Parts: sequence; structure tokens; C-alpha cells
Amino acid sequence: MTRPPLWTMEALIAATGGRPVGDVPEAITGLSIDTRTLQPGDAFLAIKGDRFDGHSFLTTAAAAGASLLVVSEQKLPALGRVQGALLVVDDVLKALERLAVAARARSEAKIIAVTGSVGKTTTKEALRQALGACGSVHASAASFNNHWGVPLSLARLPADTRYGVFEIGMNHPGEIRPLVKLVKPHVAIITLIAAAHLGHFADLDEIATAKAEIFQGLVPDGTAVLNADDPQCGPLATRARQAGVSRIATFGEASGADFRLVSFEPFADGALMRASIAGTDVEIRLSAAGRHIAQNILAVLGAAQLAGAYVPAAAAALSSWRAGKGRGERHVLTVPGAGRLTVIDESYNANPASMRAAFAVLGSTPPEEGGRRIAVLGDMLELGDRSAELHAALAEPLIEAGVDRVHCAGAAMKALDDALEGRLACQWHDSVDELCASLLQDIKAGDVVMAKASNSLGFSKVVSRLLEAYGSRTNAPAGVADAGKGQESSS
Repeated sequence: MTRPPLWTMEALIAATGGRPVGDVPEAITGLSIDTRTLQPGDAFLAIKGDRFDGHSFLTTAAAAGASLLVVSEQKLPALGRVQGALLVVDDVLKALERLAVAARARSEAKIIAVTGSVGKTTTKEALRQALGACGSVHASAASFNNHWGVPLSLARLPADTRYGVFEIGMNHPGEIRPLVKLVKPHVAIITLIAAAHLGHFADLDEIATAKAEIFQGLVPDGTAVLNADDPQCGPLATRARQAGVSRIATFGEASGADFRLVSFEPFADGALMRASIAGTDVEIRLSAAGRHIAQNILAVLGAAQLAGAYVPAAAAALSSWRAGKGRGERHVLTVPGAGRLTVIDESYNANPASMRAAFAVLGSTPPEEGGRRIAVLGDMLELGDRSAELHAALAEPLIEAGVDRVHCAGAAMKALDDALEGRLACQWHDSVDELCASLLQDIKAGDVVMAKASNSLGFSKVVSRLLEAYGSRTNAPAGVADAGKGQESSS
């Protein structure tokens, strides 16, 4: 099916300040910075990233069907005989940012921005699902939440979209502020403040201050949505008021929350949650058993209500929503001649808060007869001087969750191995490959296995090895750019 125009050439030139060269198209149907996902009719923006320069992929982009190549004036003399229409700009990333500004200026959509130490992408994807029941939705792809991902996502916002949802991350202070000023949200959500990226911050207060930068981009009369159960809720509310925000709403289990969890009943393959959303009662059958998922859903439904969506329809849509790969997806595997094995894939990323949430999910999942709860864990990165302390501190929640065995890998996880000595069976391994070999020898029918680590540890390999060894049926099926290859998303 032919895609509608995203930008006319006239509007593209006006927004970017670019100079057309060659036989440029009348319009483009999309924007790409990645030749692997580029679609015919896209404009390819040759962004220079930390590891790759998009100008090295121009020939590939043209061959893939790019209708326009957006290039830097400085690079033009070195491009030789690159085939295809060009739009020459002073700086490709700056041109993308200007295009993002133009996209926001022309849009009449209700815009929602999401940040937080955990749950950003899950919340963003749940918003995509919920709001889709009430009108057209545009949301960030994958975890496009950094200095190139946010402007790219915003520049891709169709003019006639009813709702826009954008994830905004950071690794350092000062990174959210310029991005949220591009997005200019009507609703800004902070999911939770937790110990992530402590290598760049002194404590949780500093992390909260950096996350609070999101308030500085809210439109007049915009609403800050905060987690009532987060100890940082009060300080964040103060920072919101200091930023000129007069409308603050809260979500959580606290009795005074505007968007409140009334009850939560976990099952083997999901949970039933009941909530009161600014006085509207809803019930949702979730595909994931984690209470932290229910917390995210409260924020989603609250934001939907603030954006003018019909809350019952948004809630109903979430009953068919599935969290993304590596965020709690369950697989039931067959152990030949012996029974079944349950694998919980939490391998996407990890910090102390998300580890504890995953342990709670594992603890609420009963093994089958003769089985055990096994946690397979890898390093939590970017915790700075507190890394050993925070890894060792995982011992208590593991024991409290009723975990029977731990397999771990990574230099930082040695602190947990030491903390568990004599208290809980734990095997530490030098590498993920060594861990996989040991785990495959250890597991048996009836076990429940949960894998979690920071993304760059590659713990998705653990899940893949188990699926390859035993085959699977999914118990709760799950519903990067050339310039950014290999880069982990911001938190």
C-alpha cells in the first residue's frame, strides 16, 4: 500500500534550510537514518554518530530506494558520484532538529512525554496500544530516546495524528532539557526514580533533578504525572512547581493518588488489575504478572484521561497488549520425557529497582512439582562507586522472593555471589557462554527460570539457548540506526 506523504519538498526545504541538488521528489513518505530499515520513498539523513557516519551509507541508501539523501555541505566534496537527489544542509543532525521543531509546530496532536529510571519503553508502548483505541497514534520507535532518537521520532510525526507519545532518556544531567523543549508535551510522565546510571550521579536526588528537566518543556497548563508510591514524588512535585507547572497528578497505590490501583491479583500467566482513573473504574486482564507493570498501566490510563481519550476504551485495548521482548515474556518449554520448564525473559535491561521487580515476578510464579525458582543474573552497569554495594544488596530480595538457585555472570556479580555464600545456592561464571553451559546442565522439568542483566551483557543469549535446546510455546506472546549501531539506549 502506498504511504501518504510525510513532508512536501517545499516544507522540508523551509524547515531544514537545505539546498536541493538534482531531481528532488515533490514529497517524501518517511525519514530514515538506518539503511537496514529504510523503505522506498524515505529521505535518508546521513547523521554522524559515535561509531558510524551516515555519509558512508549513501550508496546503500540509494539502492534501497531512498528518494532523497540529506547530506552535510562539508561532506559534499568527498561524495564523488553518489547517485540520487540531494538536500544539502549545514549539519544533518541540526537540520533534523529543525525539522522536529516544524513537525511539532504544525501538529494539533495531544503530546505525551515519558521518562524515568525504569519502565519508559513499556509505558510508551502501552500508551501506543491504549490510545490507538481512541484515535491515530504516533510513538517513538524502539527506544529512540536520545539526542538523535527524539528529534527523529518527532520529525516523523504525521500532521494529522491525534496523539503523539515520546520517550526521553538520559545518562547525564542536562540531556533531557533540550529534548523536551523540542517535544513540548501536554503531559509529562516520570515513571519512577531508581538507582540507574549512578556512575554519573551522586545519589537518587541528583537523578531526580535530572529527570525533572522534563517539566521545563511542558506547554502552559500542561500536567506532570508522578508516581505517588515513589519517595521522590514530593521532591519532584516541588521541582515541577519551580518550573512553573501548576497541574500535577499522581498514580499508584497510595490512597490519595488520582490514578489509583484498587486491587491486583497475579496469576501464572498474567494478572487482573482494577483501578480508579480520576473516578472512572476499570478492570484489565494483564498478560504479565508483575505489579510494576500495573504501576505503568496506571500512568498510561491517567495520561490517556488527561489527553482527552475515552478511558474505558483505552483500558479495554490494554487487555490485548503484550510487553516487549525481554520485558517479562514467558515461554513454556518441553523437557523430553520429563515435563515442562518455564522461562521468564527479563533480559532487556537491569538496575536495582527493575531487578527487585523481576525477583517479585519470579517469586509469584510457582514451579511445577519438583521444580525450583532459578534466577539467572548479569551485571547492572553504570552504578559507579556503589556497584559492589548494590549488587550485594540483591541478596535479601532474592531470598525473600523464595528463589532456590542463582546463576550469575559478570565481574560486578561476584559481589552478589559473595553475599549469598552459605545462604543460597549460587554459581558465578566468567562469561555468558560458561553460564549457559552450566545452566543447561542444571535445569530440570518443573523449574521456573528468570534471566536479567544490563542489555550489553547479552543475556538474551541465555533465553535463546534455552529455546533452541527445548523448543517453546509462548505463554504470553509478545504483541537502530547506522549512526547509532551498538549504542545502548539512555535511561
